[in-house]
Amino acid sequence: MPNVIGIVGEYNPFHNGHKYHLEESKRISGAEYSIAVISGNFTQRGNVSIIDKWTKAEMAITNGIDLVIELPTIYSISSAENFAYGAIKTLNALNIVDYISFGSELGNLDILNQFADIFYKQPSEYVSLLEHELSKGLSFPKARENAVLMYLNDIRKYSNVLSSPNNILGIEYLKALKKTKSIIKPLTIKRKNVGYNKLGAYGSFASATSIRNMIINRNFSQLPSVLPKKTYNILYDVFKKGHYVTDLQKFEKEIIYVLRKKNLSEIANLPDVSEGLENHIKNVANSCNSLSEFMDNVQTKRYTSTRIQRILLYALLDITKKDMLTSLKNIPYIRVLGFNKKGKELLSTISNSNKNIGVITSVKKYIDSGNYSKYSKRMLDIDINATNIYTIGYAKNSFANLDYTHNLIII
Repeated sequence: MPNVIGIVGEYNPFHNGHKYHLEESKRISGAEYSIAVISGNFTQRGNVSIIDKWTKAEMAITNGIDLVIELPTIYSISSAENFAYGAIKTLNALNIVDYISFGSELGNLDILNQFADIFYKQPSEYVSLLEHELSKGLSFPKARENAVLMYLNDIRKYSNVLSSPNNILGIEYLKALKKTKSIIKPLTIKRKNVGYNKLGAYGSFASATSIRNMIINRNFSQLPSVLPKKTYNILYDVFKKGHYVTDLQKFEKEIIYVLRKKNLSEIANLPDVSEGLENHIKNVANSCNSLSEFMDNVQTKRYTSTRIQRILLYALLDITKKDMLTSLKNIPYIRVLGFNKKGKELLSTISNSNKNIGVITSVKKYIDSGNYSKYSKRMLDIDINATNIYTIGYAKNSFANLDYTHNLIII
């Protein structure tokens, strides 16, 4: 079979930078087929996706992706390490992917691989430095950055590597490839003109963060210049329907209610909650009246805003430490969101060569078949619950059970 390129993304929304990345990835790898593993309705930084997972799949396919697969929610809202690990396990399970391509601020695979080797092999000197930095009360990301820079002993060369989110994700993809002993070959494309959180448009490019800000602030005049035309048309239709969610604030009352309802042991059982943080979370939830007030009172030097937001999502979606631990030990199912003609060919090859892995094109048929593990059913229940909660944030037509009723995106 011709080369197949795998891409992991949030496509929140699909913009010109994503299209450039896809086209460059195909050019460099010589791939004739492309597969995207995308996060669903909630994102890796502990926030909502501004558009739902089927809309993201439609944008991706109309702009050149052949097959779109959903990354299960439990991975998509997790740390960079678990996000990448879940995505690589998914690509490995397809058994047809030759390359994975990811964007990075650095654009240098050798240097990113150096970091991945250290984080994977955990040399004793590095571990000692990390423990020392953590003992200062630093957050894990900052402590790890300090420790690895001291270990490499060349701050001038490596100083900005771990300050850029796409570099960090890239390193985690490389680490996951090593951890799973994957035969998939990595390549990285240097991000063009704009960083992940950089605001404003630079020619025809803008970060997803900047584009979401344009949408939230109703500044639509710049959107046609930074989005592919097909993306803009799809987005325009979604806005008319009121089927978008701008921010986690949409769920602030639900989140505060859930935290007030949970007892201390239940909060302590949420992933990423440790060192007695449950007491602080409970006290603040019992005395605050908004999400911004909650965040101002809970986040500290040790607990970043992103980590706290993830904890809020775990609470909202009822995800426990046991769920997280189980997800690390198992291979996820393949949840198909959509495809084009070439993607249909890929899907046929995947289904024929992977009899032991669950390929879901219909949630109802999958559940009715009974051919799944207890673990897979629990993970799918989390995905279904995430969609049901997400649509509460719509301005109108907030229907439940879309995972059962929404058609595959076929273009």
